[in-house]
Amino acid sequence: MPATRVGFIGAGRMATALARGLVQAEVVSSGEIVACDPSPVAAEQFKSAIPGATVLKNNRQLSAKAGVIVLAVKPQHMELVLADLAGAVEGANGEVEDPLVVSIAAGVTLARLSAGLPDGTRLVRVMPNTPCLIGRGASAYSLGATATAADSDTVHQMLAAVGTAWEVPEKFLDAVTGLSGSGPAFVYTMIESLSDGGVLMGLPRDLASALAAQTVAGAAEMVLTTGEHPAQLREEVTSPGGTTVAGLEALEKEGLRAALLQAVRAATCRSQELGGHH
Repeated sequence: MPATRVGFIGAGRMATALARGLVQAEVVSSGEIVACDPSPVAAEQFKSAIPGATVLKNNRQLSAKAGVIVLAVKPQHMELVLADLAGAVEGANGEVEDPLVVSIAAGVTLARLSAGLPDGTRLVRVMPNTPCLIGRGASAYSLGATATAADSDTVHQMLAAVGTAWEVPEKFLDAVTGLSGSGPAFVYTMIESLSDGGVLMGLPRDLASALAAQTVAGAAEMVLTTGEHPAQLREEVTSPGGTTVAGLEALEKEGLRAALLQAVRAATCRSQELGGHH
């Protein structure tokens, strides 16, 4: 990644996680990170999480100092932020001109970002997920029309600092939102249900919860590490007439597979609706 200041407009949890990841992975030093947030509490928390980072009073100050600007604000605040930014980028008399603008706001399309900024602004839209907070994120990103291969590398490096990242066409981002964006909540529900099953069968709650979470983490790691199809790995656990096949029969009967398919579909459709309102 070229040596450049990274500015975060919005200093909430995701911005903090990204900034921390960048510093830990030595992509940038904390002295090259600037942030801005209307909430004094968020600004203060960001500052204590990233010692050495600068917290500025307003977006215009930030845009004059950053070569990469990350928009980490709620979608409903985006119009306001873009208006601020457009004025600052237009009058680019700060230290940095022509910044790369990276948005992590769910459902805000490249077209909508582009419409709010000066022509030719280099844009990348990112869909991260909350495991970025512990360095285990699954993120996807799409390049705007004027973004370059170097911009793609920059964003990939940023996201790789907090997990794994894939570049995709923008039309895939709603489905990415439905799968990896919303997916952690589906998995938490599965972990809770497995734990409840353990309690139902007599295990103490804390043991059941720990076993359930570690089992899900271990199984996911097996898929990632072996590169084998999940169905193949499932076969390896399933002895004829054994305990696992009895459990799998119950899952089929209760419709777990169909429920998860529909969860991803519903979350994707909702992401499309939210994006389509503008």
